[in-house]
Amino acid sequence: MSKSITFKVNPGGSLQGEARVPGDKSISHRSIMLGSLADGVTHVKGFLEAEDALATLQAFRDMGVKIEGPVNGELTIHGVGKHGLKAPEKELYLGNSGTSMRLLSGLLAGQAFDSVLTGDKSLSGRPMKRVTEPLKTMGAEIKTTEKGTAPLYITGKAGQLQGIDYTMPMASAQVKSCLLLAGMYAQGETSVTEPAPTRDHTERMLSGFNYPVNKEGNKVTVNANGKLTASEIDVPSDISSAAFFLVGASIAPGSDLLLKHVGINPTRTGVIDILKLMGANIEVLNERIVGGEPVADLHVTYSRLKGIDIPEELVPLAIDEFPVLFVAAACAEGQTRLTGAEELRVKESDRIQVMADGLKILSVNAEPTPDGMVIQGGNPIGGGTVESHGDHRIAMAFSIAGLRANAPITILDCLNVNTSFPEFKDLVKRLGLDISVMEA
Repeated sequence: MSKSITFKVNPGGSLQGEARVPGDKSISHRSIMLGSLADGVTHVKGFLEAEDALATLQAFRDMGVKIEGPVNGELTIHGVGKHGLKAPEKELYLGNSGTSMRLLSGLLAGQAFDSVLTGDKSLSGRPMKRVTEPLKTMGAEIKTTEKGTAPLYITGKAGQLQGIDYTMPMASAQVKSCLLLAGMYAQGETSVTEPAPTRDHTERMLSGFNYPVNKEGNKVTVNANGKLTASEIDVPSDISSAAFFLVGASIAPGSDLLLKHVGINPTRTGVIDILKLMGANIEVLNERIVGGEPVADLHVTYSRLKGIDIPEELVPLAIDEFPVLFVAAACAEGQTRLTGAEELRVKESDRIQVMADGLKILSVNAEPTPDGMVIQGGNPIGGGTVESHGDHRIAMAFSIAGLRANAPITILDCLNVNTSFPEFKDLVKRLGLDISVMEA
């Protein structure tokens, strides 16, 4: 039996002090993937030692890559070169990690061996056709369930993939990255055009490993005529993890918080832009570039937020942060309206429905729509028992709501917080939230 974890949050408190949240999950995944395919030895600092990124690490070990660590976030990857991966002896189990599954499907489509990708119950329910369909137009052979979900059975087509010019129907960094990785093994050029900007960590890191990438406007192009050269990577703190603290300090009177070394890649800073539009007091300090990625310290203090219509162009730049942004909206005076975010319905849970259900239990006026939510904020947040549906970001978002609640909040099914932020409960407690954890 796998254990269950319940969070119990007592109302009130504020967030004070300084902290460095764990390393960026997106960059941690990609450091393993590209470091493994590089020629030479890659050193990584700040690696996120959480289940999702560790699933990627184990998959590459299963394909013959020697990886030392992680010890205190440090890794040494002995790259095998672009064509050096070996056939895994068993299925590659990726736990809860959609990033691992979607990116690896592109990478493995062009290998000289067959592979099978599996995941936990949540991952096995997530849609994979958005990557398998365009991969098939490149000549990939991938079988899914009838519903288009995992397990994925991939027949290696080394030397047989053809480059495509693909216009994505909806913005998704995972689909873009998947096709670019496949394009490294395809004949001719592979181009991906996105309808709106999404996180560009794959392109930046490919360039950091000296792999040729051509970017023109919203179109990215790669081909197979390149190789990856080992690199040094210092992973910045994950802005998606920092978001819980940015919102918490913004909504809790008396808060004064400094978050150190946070990645502020412009394709990821939607959460800062949205909070500032709501009236949040966030200062971006000590900006610098570390390993090709922009980094800064973020100073946030309490302010009275106001409801807004969230600009649709910011939605892809904050797609993972909306669970906690809904909590900010609940605390803001007036109405907040989100549109253009239908992708939230196919994350680890249906984040629109699950957040609306939980907010209603906490006496918040929250109405889900097909592509977003309308929240009437500014009234007291109540207590109650909410269900996270095994979604790490839902569990952490409702924890933060406790800062403004007038009664205790109990959050069920919080084990998956370990997939992205195992230290969350200890760190948020040290900074001032009254949270306790019950294991069964």
